[in-house]
Order: sequence, then structure tokens, then C-alpha cells
Amino acid sequence: MTEPMTQIDELQQLLSLRPGAPVTLEAALFALIGAFVLGQTLATVYVWTYRGMSYTRSYVHAIAIGALVSCTIMLATGHNLAAGIGVAGSLSALRLRIALRDPKDMIFIFAGVAVGAACGLGAYTTAVAGTAVLCGAIAALTALEFGQRQAFEGLLRFYAPASADAEAQIRRVIDRYASRFALTTMREVRQGTAMEYAYQLRTRRAADRVPLVRELEAIEGIGGVTLHYQDAAQEL
Repeated sequence: MTEPMTQIDELQQLLSLRPGAPVTLEAALFALIGAFVLGQTLATVYVWTYRGMSYTRSYVHAIAIGALVSCTIMLATGHNLAAGIGVAGSLSALRLRIALRDPKDMIFIFAGVAVGAACGLGAYTTAVAGTAVLCGAIAALTALEFGQRQAFEGLLRFYAPASADAEAQIRRVIDRYASRFALTTMREVRQGTAMEYAYQLRTRRAADRVPLVRELEAIEGIGGVTLHYQDAAQEL
């Protein structure tokens, strides 16, 4: 008389996908759900770390759906890696309509496909570990701004009276809100009664941009204050 199958035995049966063995409905659903959850995790990290100007929601969906597609291919081919690669290669005729300008976008797509393939092969430990390490690495590189070369993020322009007192007030205001700044251009305007200034700067916080402009405009005689700002993290 056989003993009833325990919950541990059922879980082990779900986790063990042997090459050539028939895939049960429960095992297929487990693999597909796992691929979707891990693909969604990658997509969430992509949204959080995205820096750019051409964000599309459909691309985020493609990361998670790509994991499902690759998992389905591996399940359908009986976990035969060579056959799965052949089927995936045949899909290359369907070219993406979205131009991937950022190399990191391509990496996320490949990561989603890799995670889905790992789930389809039953390599859940590899899929989970790979997703965790990849997400952690991307989050760390983004938070540390690794590889960032720009020292300045914005260009500040305005004109002010040609006096030492006005220049001292300007320097105090900029020093309060900018962690780093440099005067790049200064020239006479209005027949020598005023000076036009151009500063390159990096604000301490994103919330400091508006107060910086308002305090400069509050100084007597200053006008034409414009701040052309581009986040340094949006390097192309």
C-alpha cells in the first residue's frame, strides 16, 4: 500500500522537470507563473532605474511577457535546449518595431528571456539567483551614478547690475543651492550698465531648482533668469 503524497513531495515533483519527461499541467503553470513573477521583478527595476526621454509602457510589458514566451518555448520543446534555441531563432524574423537606443534596454529584454528559459528548464535556483543579482547590480550602479562623467547638470543665465554688491548676493544664493558651480560666461549688456552671467551648476537636490530661480529673481536689478536643466543621469 502506497503512502499518501505529502506537500513536500508535491513541491519536489513541481520543481523537478526532467528532460524528455512529460510536463504536467501543474508543473507547467508553476514554471509560467515563476517566469512571470521574475520577469515582472525585472520590469519593476527597469522602471525604477530608467533615465531617458523615450519611455514606453509597452516595452515594460515586453520584459515580463518575454519571460513567459521563452518559458513556454522551453516547455513546448520538452526542455531540449537546442530545439528551444532553434524555435527562438526562427522568431527573429519578427523584428521589433521599437528602436532600442539604450544598450541597457536590450540587456533587460535578454534578461527576461533568460529568466523565462531558466524557469522552463526547471532551473529555478538559477532563475531566482540571477534575477536577484542582476536587479541588485543595476540598482547599485544607478544609485551610485557609476560611470557618470558630467560634473554639472544645468546652465543658469541672467543679467544683473554691474556692481560688486550684486555679484556677492548672486554668489551667496548660488552657493546655498548648488553643490558645484562655475562661471562660464560674463559679458556687458545694456551699454555697460549690466552684466550677463552664465553659470554651469549642479543643484544639491532636485527640489532646489525652483527656489534658486525665485531667490535670484528677488535680487534687485536681476532679470531674465533662465535655468536650462538636464538630469546628468540622462546621459546618452
